[in-house]
Amino acid sequence: MPDTSTVTRFAPSPTGYLHVGNMRAALMNWVIARKAGGTFILRLDDTDPERSQDRYADAIREDLEWLGLTWDREERQSARLDRYAAAADKLRDMGRLYEAFETPTELDLKRKKQLNMGRPPVYDRAALALSDADKDALRAERGGHWRFKLDQERIEWTDGILGPLSIDAASVSDPVLIRGDGQVLYTIASVVDDTEMGVTHVVRGSDHVTNTATQIQIIQALGGKVPSFAHHSLLTGPQGESLSKRLGTLSLRDLRDAGIEPMALISLMARLGSSQPTELRTSLDEIVEGFDLSQFGAAPTKFDEADLKPLTASYLQHLPLSAVEDEVAAIGVPEDQREAFWTVVRDNIATRTEMAGWWQLMTEGAAPEIPEEDIGFINEAMGLLPDGPWTAETWGDWTGAVKAATGRKGGALFKPLRLAMTGRTNGPGMGDLMPLMQKRPRL
Repeated sequence: MPDTSTVTRFAPSPTGYLHVGNMRAALMNWVIARKAGGTFILRLDDTDPERSQDRYADAIREDLEWLGLTWDREERQSARLDRYAAAADKLRDMGRLYEAFETPTELDLKRKKQLNMGRPPVYDRAALALSDADKDALRAERGGHWRFKLDQERIEWTDGILGPLSIDAASVSDPVLIRGDGQVLYTIASVVDDTEMGVTHVVRGSDHVTNTATQIQIIQALGGKVPSFAHHSLLTGPQGESLSKRLGTLSLRDLRDAGIEPMALISLMARLGSSQPTELRTSLDEIVEGFDLSQFGAAPTKFDEADLKPLTASYLQHLPLSAVEDEVAAIGVPEDQREAFWTVVRDNIATRTEMAGWWQLMTEGAAPEIPEEDIGFINEAMGLLPDGPWTAETWGDWTGAVKAATGRKGGALFKPLRLAMTGRTNGPGMGDLMPLMQKRPRL
């Protein structure tokens, strides 16, 4: 049954372009909301004024629209700073938010010392022992940051993918919620937003597990309801290598520019890391219907962008002319030839951009490189090629005449003739292609 109370969100930072890693989280959260008939929120995490840019926010919207992942409402965290300040005041009043003054260098030295002593590198809460006079002096000298005081007990939840999880809060540093310059950090902003926006389900990468544990305590301290959390596996390259350094080259806009179809990308990402086989889906409704979060596992998941090309090609093969007619018209195909053109080329292109090459071949003729041993044969065959316009019967009639004149047959006959006519060793059936070809090859 539909559950319209279901609310999910995608919260990218507009500090760069979307890539396949964060697109995966967007897709999962979108599908959960759509499957339940609930609400999907696009929430821009733009609390960092130096790095957040409107052009990246626009690019995020453009990429999501390209994928078809429409949102029901949009929020900007930069417009909610008063809500985060109110939450911080509440935590201070409860004694759960305290000011600390260590510099990054001092914290690094503490971590190294703890590691050398065989201890976990957890913040030692030295700031809690400072007197008011100490705080005043340090505040005047360097300013402070604000940490959430964790209850040092086990934090437990049942993860939608990883199953039962338990983290000892004593093994985790009290998280910084507000920087020394006053910038609100993701940890508290996300909690406040999830609580006040009624978010019921959160799907994100497994690198957030520890962060989730601390957020659960913050949610509880603020009196909110803890959402259902699920942490999907992280992506690796095809050989198991880290993708972290390559994500910038796997942006959605780069894949789009390379001709990848959105349904090819979605079909792959909706199954990658699950026990279900990757199969091309032709609509978002099919993606939603077949999605099952429980089928996903914890193991690192291999992503190979090469898998997107055959899925894109398969998707194009299913498209009617109406889905591509604007592009077919744009390359100059006359209206009365468009249906025949698309029928001929759609099984022989990897991306839409390859259509132009086929139309150029049809209108300008090929300029093939003929192997030396076939030059005499091709010259004789071209003498037998009738003048255009050619029909569906031309190829059969011509190859029959060439066979009778030269004695060639099979591959020795057809392959050199295809190469001569198209400059390619494979492609559409020549009986279908010949009626669209307007010029002899340029030999």
